[in-house]
Amino acid sequence: MELIKITNENIENEHICCAISNNKDCQVVSKKSWLKERLDEGLVFLKCNVRGKCFIEYIPAEYAWAPIEANEYMYINCLWVSGKFKGQGYSNLLLNECIRDSKEKGKKGLVILSSKKKMGFLSDPKYLKYKGFEVADTASPYFELMYLPFCENAHKPCFKPHIKEEHQTNLQNGFTLYYTNQCPFNAKYIPLLEEIASQRNVDFKAIHITAKEQAQHAPCPFTTFSLFYGSELITHEMLSEKKFEKILTEKGL
Repeated sequence: MELIKITNENIENEHICCAISNNKDCQVVSKKSWLKERLDEGLVFLKCNVRGKCFIEYIPAEYAWAPIEANEYMYINCLWVSGKFKGQGYSNLLLNECIRDSKEKGKKGLVILSSKKKMGFLSDPKYLKYKGFEVADTASPYFELMYLPFCENAHKPCFKPHIKEEHQTNLQNGFTLYYTNQCPFNAKYIPLLEEIASQRNVDFKAIHITAKEQAQHAPCPFTTFSLFYGSELITHEMLSEKKFEKILTEKGL
């Protein structure tokens, strides 16, 4: 299987797997703009030469949009193989290339965000453990930071201290949503969620994370999308209109 690496030269002509609309679509524009700004920081977006969700995205951990301490590691933003491409060895192919590339660049290992059990938008812990990853640190309510060291003396990555502190969020009484442009779906769905909240007169504040420093001090390990109600994390999974309305109904709003 041919692997294609996104570069400044080919980004306008290549689809980005998770959003395959044309370049005028707001989701594609948002994601490609975010990628362009990261490429010079060492981000790699590598995909199989198929039309679908079959790719890996990783970046030196010092530039990761996540509240972690993992200097000299490579942080995997996303490893996503879905639909008809599952079960054909593509995950192994992509991960092995990431390992080879990271070793060549002198990294001490890989680090990735997972969970106690398989959850949407987080890497499957069962698969990661099968590939040799171990749990380096945990954070409430279910996040696990997993790592694959390349040498015995590699230090263990961890979450930043504020993630471990009790009641570390200082949020309004209603809903607070943190999000980035790393996920193209946010460009479409965040405005829809804001509109629903407005229509139902619900306190809702969307905080757009636009810099790695801001992301590294966010209150949740998963900065791509994290919805709080007060200081309670409601979900890290992107919401459709129906799912958000269900949450509002459950809260009596």
